[in-house]
Amino acid sequence: MTEAIATADHPPVTEAIPAAKKPSTAEDPPTDPERARRTRVMLLGSGDLGRELVLAFQRLGVEVVAADRFANAPLHGIADQSVVVKLTDTDELAATIGWLQPRFVVTATDLVAADALTAASETGFTQVVPSVRGARLTTDREGMRRLAADELGLPTAPFWFAGSVEELRAVAEHAGFPMVVKPVAASHGEGESVMVRPEDVEPAWQRAVSAGDRVAHSRVMAETVVEVDYEVTLLTVRSEGPDGPTLDFCAPIGHRRIDGGDGELVVESWQPQPMSTAALDAAKSIAARIVKALGGHGVFGVELLIHGDEVYFSDVAVRPYDTALLTQRTQRLSAFELQARAILGLTTDTIMISPGAARVIYSGREAVDAAADTKLVTGALAEALAVPEADVVVFGHHEGYPRRRLGVAIATASDALIARERAGHAAAALRKLWGA
Repeated sequence: MTEAIATADHPPVTEAIPAAKKPSTAEDPPTDPERARRTRVMLLGSGDLGRELVLAFQRLGVEVVAADRFANAPLHGIADQSVVVKLTDTDELAATIGWLQPRFVVTATDLVAADALTAASETGFTQVVPSVRGARLTTDREGMRRLAADELGLPTAPFWFAGSVEELRAVAEHAGFPMVVKPVAASHGEGESVMVRPEDVEPAWQRAVSAGDRVAHSRVMAETVVEVDYEVTLLTVRSEGPDGPTLDFCAPIGHRRIDGGDGELVVESWQPQPMSTAALDAAKSIAARIVKALGGHGVFGVELLIHGDEVYFSDVAVRPYDTALLTQRTQRLSAFELQARAILGLTTDTIMISPGAARVIYSGREAVDAAADTKLVTGALAEALAVPEADVVVFGHHEGYPRRRLGVAIATASDALIARERAGHAAAALRKLWGA
């Protein structure tokens, strides 16, 4: 194992170790009394979305260790320390957590060995955020749906699980078309498809079981398509108050997926999503029940389907996801800042300061490079930022895979409709960076 002293340009990268006890051949890091007094947070997963969370922790004086399975991940350049470890390997991950002894372990990816988190929580020193149960169920759609529907009695669309294409075909014959098919273990939105006729069954099965190429799974969820007016994410903050755990809700965020052509995907979101008083009360009730059942502290993205005043539970993410990017401009405290504060037991508020909208652009091809022509890059950025109240973020990449986040355009306005229009114009200009 090798360690490096941090500099402004080169933060330390620590290779994963095979046992919880640091090998005798490894050099001790330099003694730093100030550093020893800081709270240490270990992020499991170092993707682009974690950047704002790292900065939120660091502004509060926290030492952040960014862990991922490869070196030079997006967060490795800004975290206080970085570690290369196979996150899906129980022994390796548990050993690394045991050696670093972080006060908090925060899951920032679905690809984590849950048994290692259990081992960490049993030490009595390290707290898994939001909880071991939450981390397990976020990668197990079947377990999450059983919790919501069977244990808590939350309203959901009718659903079934299948372990083979034959079982999926039998479900479709029983329930009828159309049906939505989702993998039981994959990132949100990945591997989903809609079956409208018998010929769609096998392609839907193949797409679902092949989603999330680093996660082996052979079960899918089939869900009846229910009539909905819109979908929302209700960001729910669970923190510790003077009288115990408290729940706060951000203004509801509406969202939709747009086919950008050539396999490209655009996820549009806006805040606030108008809702009737009855629907909003029902949404908050559902979110509160599922979040309390999962336990722990942090920001939970509760996904809901709305039809009139009826609200159906769909899913929940136990960390800020795409819709959280919008809150950097719409809320006094972004979802990332709320996450950091909730984890540390600090005061939070969910005040919205402006309506806004965002468009996140995903690639549809493995090889997508930003334009090399400086004039083209400058021109595209200038055009996007010329849109009133618009901001953009361009993400970097470590490796190529078909569906990855390229950039996001965010805009604010006096109301969400104008903000959506502005974000659309800014995103159209931003897409020119990748030849779209």
